[in-house]
Amino acid sequence: MSKRKEVIETGWNLDNSYTRLPNSFFAQINPTPVRSPKLIVFNNRLARSLGLNDMAMQSEDGVAVFAGNQIPEEALPLAQAYAGHQFGHFTMLGDGRAILLGEQIDPQGVRVDIQLKGSGRTPYSRGGDGRAALGPMLREYIISEAMHALGIPTTRSLAVVTTGETVIRETNLPGAILTRVSASHLRVGTFQYAAKWGTVEDIRALADYALQRHFPNVDDSANRYLSLLNEVIKRQAALIAKWQLVGFIHGVMNTDNMTVSGETIDYGPCAFMDAYDPATVFSSIDAQGRYAYSNQPYIGGWNLARFAETLLPLLHEDQEEAVNLAQNAISGYTELFHSNWLTGMRAKLGLYNEEEQDESLIEGLLSMMQKSDMDYTNTFIALTFDRHEDTALFGTPEFTQWYELWQMRLGRQPESKSDSSQLMRNSNPAVIPRNHRVEEALEAAVNQGDYNVMHKLLDVLSSPYSHSSEQTEYAQLPVSSTKPYRTFCGT
Repeated sequence: MSKRKEVIETGWNLDNSYTRLPNSFFAQINPTPVRSPKLIVFNNRLARSLGLNDMAMQSEDGVAVFAGNQIPEEALPLAQAYAGHQFGHFTMLGDGRAILLGEQIDPQGVRVDIQLKGSGRTPYSRGGDGRAALGPMLREYIISEAMHALGIPTTRSLAVVTTGETVIRETNLPGAILTRVSASHLRVGTFQYAAKWGTVEDIRALADYALQRHFPNVDDSANRYLSLLNEVIKRQAALIAKWQLVGFIHGVMNTDNMTVSGETIDYGPCAFMDAYDPATVFSSIDAQGRYAYSNQPYIGGWNLARFAETLLPLLHEDQEEAVNLAQNAISGYTELFHSNWLTGMRAKLGLYNEEEQDESLIEGLLSMMQKSDMDYTNTFIALTFDRHEDTALFGTPEFTQWYELWQMRLGRQPESKSDSSQLMRNSNPAVIPRNHRVEEALEAAVNQGDYNVMHKLLDVLSSPYSHSSEQTEYAQLPVSSTKPYRTFCGT
């Protein structure tokens, strides 16, 4: 079949620029075919934005591609090599169960990776079976699409298919494959791999590729590799601030899970905070709380320092000067993060301009929320719609005093109360992927074969700032439990 005919019929328009990097960065390998694939959930809107024919994608041939049973024309499947610090310990990693089909060029000329997750063993599987279970793949689909709707840079989910095969974990589970879409899968860990096992020219090739793909407007007359470092720092500072603003806890911020593009990636043990507590951690393997909510900004800086280390040979021929350049760049991360966070928190309180006392006003509210175990999301919704009686703070002297200070602060800005209310509605989501709602959807899907619960949840999460009546029940808190909520990596 000619490429032209396939583009007309399916919309696949694939390129493979990653294969033009040194061969050590990847291993060419086809997905392992599965027995009887079945399409479970498909992202029509995303498919159309990518230039794909959504009807063709849901046909038998389309599903065969999502299952790895057929390879689109022009695809050159490969598994990417990378390394990383996992909970602070460096190790060799790589795509052990994921295969990059290629890079789709959408109708606007934007290039995105199309990756199959759970598509079989690769040279980087480290003894794993290369497969994935249905529950974790559906979790990633739900959370990643919710993050996109919240306005947070993220990988996207195009489809989930069941394989008709069983994967063995603690129990036997139905197998599945997720089709993941991302700006790229370049990670801090990709650069760590190059620095550990490659040459300086390998690092340079990777850095040039990252610049061309994600930062094409970088001025070549300057130190372009220092510019690369600064641009990645900016994107990560903005990204992690957005996480904090909605109470998102990634759960596994290893360096292989930090992208150069600034997208959220890997939704294994992630969750959203209910009651505000900076020490909140959900991951069952994070016993020390390394990746707790309050630690996420710090870990972002730590990971970026590891990225800077890989670029040292490119920053300057003099080692001492290279270190100085890297340290100066990294030292700006904390201020960038804080600025992004403070701007976002001002918006959540309807504040358009800046005053020195704003941070103490914000911290005062958060302190009250923590002491009273207030729900993070719903507290800001109560403030947005003047429903203070919905909070445990209502009527307390501390809150009354804080509220008066907030109202006076609002009155000192030129924008109207209506403008402030609209800013708050646009900045405070009515719904988030509540952990109990996600678990409810996964339970129905995996154990009962009922996908209606998940589809309704996805629909509600698709417009978190609409503040519609249909969202009310999804804003309700879970039933109190003495057992803490725990998440798992889902491998």
